[in-house]
Amino acid sequence: MRQSQLFTKTRREAPKDEISQNAQLLIRGGYIHKEMAGVYDLLPLGVKVIEKIRGIIREEMNVLGGQEVSLSVLQEPELWKKTDRWDDDKVDVWFKSEFKSGGAVGLAPTNEEPLAALLRNHVSSYRDLPKYIYQIQTKFRNELRAKSGIMRGREFLMKDMYSFTKTEEELDDFYAAVGVAYEKVFSRVGIGEQTYLTFASGGIFSKYSHEFQTVSTAGEDTIYIDAEKRIAINAEVLNDETLNMLGVNREDLAQAEAIEVANIFKLGTRYAEAVGLTYMTEDGKELPAIMGCYGIGLTRLMGTIVEVLCDDKGIIWPEAVAPFSIHLVEVSDDTEKKKFAADLYRDLVNAGIEVLYDDRELRAGEKFADSDLLGIPYRVIIGKTTSSDSIELVRRKDGDKRTVSREALLAGTYSV
Repeated sequence: MRQSQLFTKTRREAPKDEISQNAQLLIRGGYIHKEMAGVYDLLPLGVKVIEKIRGIIREEMNVLGGQEVSLSVLQEPELWKKTDRWDDDKVDVWFKSEFKSGGAVGLAPTNEEPLAALLRNHVSSYRDLPKYIYQIQTKFRNELRAKSGIMRGREFLMKDMYSFTKTEEELDDFYAAVGVAYEKVFSRVGIGEQTYLTFASGGIFSKYSHEFQTVSTAGEDTIYIDAEKRIAINAEVLNDETLNMLGVNREDLAQAEAIEVANIFKLGTRYAEAVGLTYMTEDGKELPAIMGCYGIGLTRLMGTIVEVLCDDKGIIWPEAVAPFSIHLVEVSDDTEKKKFAADLYRDLVNAGIEVLYDDRELRAGEKFADSDLLGIPYRVIIGKTTSSDSIELVRRKDGDKRTVSREALLAGTYSV
């Protein structure tokens, strides 16, 4: 991509009505556009980041044996009434409307009921289980106070996976495997060190559930961390019983603010029983399937990465999710150097290296400020003294500067 052809422009100032750091930086960098409170568009750079995140999550879910679907967002009330979740007093985040021909319809905030109902057409015997099904879908939730930028919105992108098993043992095994897979996801996107498996309330389903909480002052939750064991406890379940169960001492725990980036729940048979999802056991008994659910918000994860890894100059993308690997910045008035930059850009693209080429007619200082804001992992600077054997390379995360050869850039061996 040539930056002169990118329709989005960077901004020196963030919108006055946007207080969250993630949204301020992403708007200023041209990654997102704010439509209204809690609703954001993904612009070309934002789409590239989200697609990287989507790819990582999809890979880890597929390794678990997950099968991807895409469910309808529109939902009829009758199915949800079976679990008493159509009532606004029970689920207060519904977006509801009506068909012109008559009849209510809702935009699904989650998908336990419709997926369990769908599986009635495909599960009848113990031989049909277990099944692990997921989707990456736009969700709609009628939040009373949308805040925290893209980390809490009324419209957002989420991966929701559901497991359907015969026994509690099968559920336990898969539940644990998802926890490990989530840790891999957070490590791959660059926030593994800051993210902790966190014990939380299980609500109506079980005594405990598990969250993955990323330490950040932008977080809405309070957690207590045992750094040595790399586990945390949500403030809502911090008590003697939980401490004893985990074998941790209160004095070893450090309090922190954190962002919930994922959660996993054991759901039991509530939804299967309500919609009639049963299977025949080997000895002829009819039993309901046992369910679990596992969620990661992709847009929330994108916002969390920005919050945790940015600095006072802008965003710092980890290489795995950055929109481009290299930001090629040409800052010379020399015709030969401009040609050198254009030729290098062409050859980098042909070598399969993702590169944003800043070919705009701007001052060097403006280009460097934009480069810092955009947060691409490596900046290649083409200036007066550039040669094939001496190209300036700056690493965004720590400002490390060195010279590399054209050959090394094209071979992709510049990363350290």
